[in-house]
Amino acid sequence: MIDLLVSRRATLVLAAIAMLLPASGHAQATYPNKAIHIVVPFAPGGSTDVLARRLGDKLATAWGQPVVIENRPGAGGALGADFVAKSAPDGYTLLAGVTGSNAIAQALYPKLPYNVIKDFAPVSIMVTAPLVLAVNSDVKANSAAEFLALVKSKPGALSFGSAGNGTSMHLTGEMYKQAADVSMVHVPYRGSAAMLTDLMSGQIQVTFGDVLVLMPQIQAGKVRALAVTSKTRHPLLPEVPTLDESGLKGFEALSWQGLFAPAGTPPEVVQKLSAEVNKILQSADIKNYFAAQGFSVEGSTPEAFKAFVIKEVEKWTPIVKTAGVEAN
Repeated sequence: MIDLLVSRRATLVLAAIAMLLPASGHAQATYPNKAIHIVVPFAPGGSTDVLARRLGDKLATAWGQPVVIENRPGAGGALGADFVAKSAPDGYTLLAGVTGSNAIAQALYPKLPYNVIKDFAPVSIMVTAPLVLAVNSDVKANSAAEFLALVKSKPGALSFGSAGNGTSMHLTGEMYKQAADVSMVHVPYRGSAAMLTDLMSGQIQVTFGDVLVLMPQIQAGKVRALAVTSKTRHPLLPEVPTLDESGLKGFEALSWQGLFAPAGTPPEVVQKLSAEVNKILQSADIKNYFAAQGFSVEGSTPEAFKAFVIKEVEKWTPIVKTAGVEAN
């Protein structure tokens, strides 16, 4: 009788194990079987929104399921990121995250309602772009080295503008100040347009701005590009050296965009998403379009993207703390 009970118990245990074993692969085999939502934490029309919509169209075609783009702007991307962080971890709600929402925000907002490392499952980095150190055409500097000498000779006399307090433009300027040991006054604007107007008129002397925003004025000779903040030169500005080349060894500040799922999303789903996203990023139309917009199309494994985000948090946190930057 005892042997029979033991045998029946063993059979039940084995049956339970058999039911569990294929479960890990089941999510991948059936995913996706309904609409996927990609949250863009900014208003429609920006580069993140455009990238998400092009990615969504490609995913919908590849998988035969609708991909809905949801714009949830606010708090520099933090509102949309928080929404995704608290969504069901099933691969059907994703975030088009950026440098601000998924790296800088951790240090910038003391009461950030999510953790940029613990609350997301990184899928893939998608695109990166450097900023451009550019000056008003009247500034007496024709190179990054000459500009550095000028700033050192006039501590606190020059003003640098950004698209807003805590933006990558602002914090790249703070990073430059710390790396070069110089003093400049930060002037925040509500977006790049107003900042650019004041840069051209001489109300401010310098900015660390987006390539596309500055390019028309650089070509018109209204502002002067002195350096880019990437480790390699930018294809749209091949004659402009990097800050690393110009004497600030190791300097690198990139604006980036990537795809995230909520933490706890099955690894098989994350891997399936990553593989498809990387395939899409390598398509000629995607690469050509974003290259023309000044972006470098990337792609990565989930593991590599997570390691990248961790390094970004480690890089930006001391810069924010040292500069004493606080969110508006």
